[in-house]
Amino acid sequence: MTNKTVRQAGFTLIELMVTISVAAIIVMAAIPSFSETISNNRLVTQTNAFTTSLATARSEAIKRGLQVTVCKSANGSACTTAGNWEQGWIVFEDNNGDGDVDAGDDLIRVNSALHTGYTLRVGGSFNNWIAYTRTGMGAGNGGTSDTFRMCTSAAITSKSRAVNISTTGRARLIANAASCP
Repeated sequence: MTNKTVRQAGFTLIELMVTISVAAIIVMAAIPSFSETISNNRLVTQTNAFTTSLATARSEAIKRGLQVTVCKSANGSACTTAGNWEQGWIVFEDNNGDGDVDAGDDLIRVNSALHTGYTLRVGGSFNNWIAYTRTGMGAGNGGTSDTFRMCTSAAITSKSRAVNISTTGRARLIANAASCP
Protein backbone atom coordinates (compact mmCIF):
# COMPACT_ATOMS: atom_id res chain seq x y z
CA MET A 1 0.00 0.00 0.00
CA THR A 2 1.23 3.44 -0.95
CA ASN A 3 0.14 6.63 0.60
CA LYS A 4 -0.22 9.35 -1.94
CA THR A 5 -0.82 12.81 -0.67
CA VAL A 6 -3.15 14.82 -2.81
CA ARG A 7 -2.30 18.49 -2.65
CA GLN A 8 -5.16 20.89 -3.25
CA ALA A 9 -4.54 24.13 -5.14
CA GLY A 10 -6.34 27.34 -4.32
CA PHE A 11 -6.29 30.53 -2.28
CA THR A 12 -6.72 30.91 1.37
CA LEU A 13 -9.18 33.43 2.68
CA ILE A 14 -6.33 35.62 3.94
CA GLU A 15 -4.60 35.65 0.53
CA LEU A 16 -7.86 36.59 -1.17
CA MET A 17 -8.52 39.45 1.29
CA VAL A 18 -4.98 40.84 0.85
CA THR A 19 -5.36 40.76 -2.96
CA ILE A 20 -8.72 42.52 -2.84
CA SER A 21 -7.33 45.16 -0.45
CA VAL A 22 -4.36 45.92 -2.72
CA ALA A 23 -6.64 46.11 -5.77
CA ALA A 24 -9.00 48.49 -3.93
CA ILE A 25 -6.10 50.80 -2.98
CA ILE A 26 -4.87 50.90 -6.58
CA VAL A 27 -8.36 51.65 -7.93
CA MET A 28 -8.92 54.40 -5.35
CA ALA A 29 -5.65 56.05 -6.35
CA ALA A 30 -6.48 55.87 -10.08
CA ILE A 31 -10.06 57.23 -9.97
CA PRO A 32 -9.20 60.93 -9.33
CA SER A 33 -6.64 60.86 -12.12
CA PHE A 34 -9.13 59.24 -14.48
CA SER A 35 -11.80 61.80 -13.59
CA GLU A 36 -9.37 64.63 -14.32
CA THR A 37 -8.51 63.07 -17.67
CA ILE A 38 -12.18 62.87 -18.60
CA SER A 39 -12.71 66.50 -17.56
CA ASN A 40 -9.72 67.70 -19.59
CA ASN A 41 -10.82 65.71 -22.65
CA ARG A 42 -14.33 67.19 -22.45
CA LEU A 43 -12.84 70.68 -22.27
CA VAL A 44 -10.65 70.10 -25.32
CA THR A 45 -13.50 68.49 -27.28
CA GLN A 46 -15.92 71.32 -26.52
CA THR A 47 -13.31 73.97 -27.34
CA ASN A 48 -12.59 72.23 -30.63
CA ALA A 49 -16.31 72.15 -31.45
CA PHE A 50 -16.54 75.90 -30.87
CA THR A 51 -13.44 76.78 -32.90
CA THR A 52 -14.64 74.48 -35.68
CA SER A 53 -17.95 76.36 -35.75
CA LEU A 54 -16.08 79.66 -36.06
CA ALA A 55 -13.85 78.31 -38.84
CA THR A 56 -16.90 76.89 -40.62
CA ALA A 57 -18.69 80.25 -40.41
CA ARG A 58 -15.68 82.08 -41.80
CA SER A 59 -15.09 79.67 -44.66
CA GLU A 60 -18.80 79.49 -45.56
CA ALA A 61 -18.99 83.30 -45.63
CA ILE A 62 -16.15 83.37 -48.15
CA LYS A 63 -17.55 80.46 -50.17
CA ARG A 64 -21.13 81.76 -50.29
CA GLY A 65 -20.15 85.41 -50.71
CA LEU A 66 -22.41 86.68 -47.91
CA GLN A 67 -22.49 87.13 -44.15
CA VAL A 68 -22.50 84.00 -42.03
CA THR A 69 -23.29 84.37 -38.33
CA VAL A 70 -22.64 82.31 -35.19
CA CYS A 71 -25.11 83.06 -32.39
CA LYS A 72 -25.95 81.53 -29.04
CA SER A 73 -29.06 79.39 -29.21
CA ALA A 74 -30.97 77.46 -26.57
CA ASN A 75 -33.18 75.53 -29.01
CA GLY A 76 -30.89 74.95 -32.01
CA SER A 77 -33.09 76.86 -34.45
CA ALA A 78 -33.20 80.50 -33.31
CA CYS A 79 -30.80 82.98 -31.75
CA THR A 80 -31.25 84.19 -28.20
CA THR A 81 -30.02 87.17 -26.22
CA ALA A 82 -30.65 85.44 -22.89
CA GLY A 83 -28.15 83.26 -21.08
CA ASN A 84 -24.57 82.45 -22.01
CA TRP A 85 -22.81 80.68 -24.87
CA GLU A 86 -22.65 77.35 -23.00
CA GLN A 87 -26.35 76.79 -23.77
CA GLY A 88 -25.38 76.04 -27.38
CA TRP A 89 -24.90 77.91 -30.64
CA ILE A 90 -25.83 77.81 -34.31
CA VAL A 91 -24.07 78.81 -37.52
CA PHE A 92 -26.34 80.18 -40.23
CA GLU A 93 -26.39 82.08 -43.51
CA ASP A 94 -27.43 85.60 -42.51
CA ASN A 95 -28.89 87.07 -45.71
CA ASN A 96 -29.87 90.45 -44.26
CA GLY A 97 -26.93 90.72 -41.82
CA ASP A 98 -29.03 91.37 -38.71
CA GLY A 99 -27.52 88.60 -36.55
CA ASP A 100 -30.82 86.73 -36.24
CA VAL A 101 -32.26 83.72 -38.06
CA ASP A 102 -34.96 84.88 -40.47
CA ALA A 103 -37.06 83.13 -43.11
CA GLY A 104 -34.76 82.15 -45.97
CA ASP A 105 -31.62 81.88 -43.80
CA ASP A 106 -29.99 78.44 -44.05
CA LEU A 107 -28.81 76.72 -40.88
CA ILE A 108 -25.29 75.43 -41.49
CA ARG A 109 -24.36 73.91 -38.15
CA VAL A 110 -26.09 73.35 -34.80
CA ASN A 111 -24.22 72.75 -31.54
CA SER A 112 -26.06 71.68 -28.41
CA ALA A 113 -25.29 72.82 -24.89
CA LEU A 114 -21.94 72.13 -23.28
CA HIS A 115 -21.63 69.36 -20.72
CA THR A 116 -23.12 70.33 -17.34
CA GLY A 117 -20.97 72.76 -15.38
CA TYR A 118 -18.72 73.84 -18.25
CA THR A 119 -18.80 77.51 -19.21
CA LEU A 120 -18.21 79.50 -22.39
CA ARG A 121 -18.10 83.24 -21.80
CA VAL A 122 -16.97 86.24 -23.82
CA GLY A 123 -15.59 89.64 -22.83
CA GLY A 124 -18.34 91.78 -24.32
CA SER A 125 -17.92 92.37 -28.05
CA PHE A 126 -19.71 89.20 -29.09
CA ASN A 127 -22.24 88.81 -26.27
CA ASN A 128 -24.94 87.36 -28.55
CA TRP A 129 -23.43 86.72 -31.97
CA ILE A 130 -20.35 86.97 -34.16
CA ALA A 131 -20.52 87.32 -37.92
CA TYR A 132 -18.14 86.95 -40.84
CA THR A 133 -18.42 88.96 -44.04
CA ARG A 134 -17.91 87.60 -47.55
CA THR A 135 -14.21 88.50 -47.23
CA GLY A 136 -13.84 86.43 -44.04
CA MET A 137 -13.47 89.47 -41.79
CA GLY A 138 -15.35 89.72 -38.49
CA ALA A 139 -18.40 91.96 -38.57
CA GLY A 140 -20.83 93.78 -36.32
CA ASN A 141 -22.22 93.34 -32.83
CA GLY A 142 -20.31 96.04 -31.00
CA GLY A 143 -16.69 95.12 -31.68
CA THR A 144 -14.25 93.39 -33.90
CA SER A 145 -12.05 91.44 -31.49
CA ASP A 146 -12.61 89.62 -28.23
CA THR A 147 -11.79 86.45 -26.32
CA PHE A 148 -14.09 83.54 -25.54
CA ARG A 149 -13.22 81.63 -22.34
CA MET A 150 -13.98 77.92 -21.98
CA CYS A 151 -13.71 76.54 -18.44
CA THR A 152 -14.27 73.22 -16.69
CA SER A 153 -16.91 72.74 -14.03
CA ALA A 154 -14.19 73.21 -11.40
CA ALA A 155 -13.42 76.69 -12.88
CA ILE A 156 -9.67 76.21 -12.56
CA THR A 157 -7.91 78.83 -14.67
CA SER A 158 -4.88 76.60 -15.31
CA LYS A 159 -7.21 74.12 -17.01
CA SER A 160 -9.04 76.64 -19.17
CA ARG A 161 -8.96 77.45 -22.87
CA ALA A 162 -9.27 80.82 -24.56
CA VAL A 163 -10.34 81.41 -28.15
CA ASN A 164 -9.13 84.82 -29.27
CA ILE A 165 -10.96 86.39 -32.22
CA SER A 166 -8.70 88.91 -33.93
CA THR A 167 -9.82 92.00 -35.83
CA THR A 168 -9.40 90.01 -39.06
CA GLY A 169 -11.84 87.38 -37.78
CA ARG A 170 -9.29 84.64 -37.27
CA ALA A 171 -9.77 82.42 -34.21
CA ARG A 172 -6.65 81.51 -32.23
CA LEU A 173 -6.64 78.96 -29.41
CA ILE A 174 -4.72 79.72 -26.22
CA ALA A 175 -4.38 77.02 -23.55
CA ASN A 176 -4.38 77.83 -19.82
CA ALA A 177 -4.81 81.55 -20.40
CA ALA A 178 -8.41 82.35 -19.59
CA SER A 179 -9.79 83.60 -16.32
CA CYS A 180 -12.72 81.46 -15.30
CA PRO A 181 -16.01 82.78 -13.94
